Amino acid sequence: MPICHKTRPHSDQRALRSGARWSSLVFPRPLAQVHTTLPTGAKISVDNAIVMQNGATAELCITTERNYRISGHESFPCRYTWLPKAVRGLNADPALFSNDEQAMVTLGVGKNMVRSIRFWVHAAGVASSEKKGSSYSLTDFGRLLLSDRGLDPFLEDSSTLWLLHWNLSTDMDNPLLAWDYLLNRWHEPELARSTALKVLQKEASRLDDGISMVTLEQHFDTFLHTYVPTRGRKGQVQEDNLDCPLVELDFILKVGERGAGKRETIYCFRREEKPEISLELFSYCLDDFWQTRHKSESTLPLREVAHGHGSPGQIFKLPEEDVRTRLDLLSRQAGGLFAYSESAQFQQVRRRAEANKTTMLRAIYRVGKDA
Repeated sequence: MPICHKTRPHSDQRALRSGARWSSLVFPRPLAQVHTTLPTGAKISVDNAIVMQNGATAELCITTERNYRISGHESFPCRYTWLPKAVRGLNADPALFSNDEQAMVTLGVGKNMVRSIRFWVHAAGVASSEKKGSSYSLTDFGRLLLSDRGLDPFLEDSSTLWLLHWNLSTDMDNPLLAWDYLLNRWHEPELARSTALKVLQKEASRLDDGISMVTLEQHFDTFLHTYVPTRGRKGQVQEDNLDCPLVELDFILKVGERGAGKRETIYCFRREEKPEISLELFSYCLDDFWQTRHKSESTLPLREVAHGHGSPGQIFKLPEEDVRTRLDLLSRQAGGLFAYSESAQFQQVRRRAEANKTTMLRAIYRVGKDA
């Protein structure tokens, strides 16, 4: 059974010693966890392999703490027209966001909204900043989906909304705090603003004592209103609509109120089968999860795909049985990428071949047209 060896952040900057035992390891500050399927007492070789007494080896996997993004959205959820407008603007001028005044004219919004749009195109995986200068370039994902001749330039397909949700929730380098924590580590059946803020404050303080409660409140409210409508009727796409398109997913639902006097709204994640997430979309996200978090693995257990940090099961809030069914269906596809197998001892999925992301993305939208 896998063992997770947790350590407290440590100020000692000494490197890990080759051949050190688990009990004597001293971790530099950025290191948070060590995961291994081996018992304590194993030795670590110079190439970061774990060496057992019988000579067996395994890879040492160290998970580093991430730098959470908490601000930058200017307290605006991403609105319906922002991403399509930004893609058109960046197609015409990669330096669009280098001049706020010019961007205000091009995008037809105020300065704070320009900064918010810049944040969302990056967070949603639609564009990335160049290493040098202040230009932004469209990603393959952004160009393929949202360009003028893209697969869904006006966000009309729910598959696009689920893909944007996936991108917002799975950034490995600079995850959005509320998305990363609440989707992966919040296991309560209900979600309330006051209790969510307490855990987010605790997590933020663990990494940065300078985060104010006001900033956290704005961040949580932005997360919430990415999925919960603020006004108007759901599905109403208008130029001046203040809602985020992801409200159409019904991913977070209002379920009641609590408290005396000033009542507090209670929410919950929609934890159920989601037939609108096609098998092709699930396959694309499974491949992305595998490539970014388990690239060196040839097999993954069912529990990792259903419950692992950043997994399709967690990010889409799918029941384990639904994940199992999807894996079984993928396994039955002729020439498919994944094979699923079960026995009394294990349930696991195996990668059969490498995937082409562009081909997988096109397959998501081809299914809708062929239906």
